[in-house]
Amino acid sequence: MARGDTDADRAITEIYTHHYGGFVRLATLLVRDQSVAEEVVQDAFVELHKRWRKLRDTHAAVSYVRTSVVHRSRSVGRRRAVAARHQDDRPIDAPSAEHGALQAVAGQAVVAALRTLPVRQREALVLRYYADLSEGDIADVMGISRGAVKSHTSRGMTALRARLEEWS
Repeated sequence: MARGDTDADRAITEIYTHHYGGFVRLATLLVRDQSVAEEVVQDAFVELHKRWRKLRDTHAAVSYVRTSVVHRSRSVGRRRAVAARHQDDRPIDAPSAEHGALQAVAGQAVVAALRTLPVRQREALVLRYYADLSEGDIADVMGISRGAVKSHTSRGMTALRARLEEWS
């Protein structure tokens, strides 16, 4: 790491330490959501770090971040406005609200049943059906053979069905 990088990291860390809270409060007032505001501020600091060498006056870095926070907050507002305008552009044959609620309840039951399974079975099922991985990929991720993946998946499905039938 070059000396300039270390100085930049130190300077940015100092700015972050002293001004992060204020920037988050500013962004929260603009976007009305603290978690989104935190993302906006973090993105502004990432951009500051990328552009540090291009800053003509490094003493103006706080102003740079503040301006970046305001601009990014505006972008969030514009994206929300576009999404709100197109919210009613759903297809006519969209499922009913009741259908969505029933699916959510069913999904919660599946998640609850998954939690009761042994770890390996749960991992195999989640990787297969939620992450949509192949048996080979699951074997690599779990560090087991493809045959073991098939076994864990089969046993997990059997146990999952049994749990869901018990609860029905």
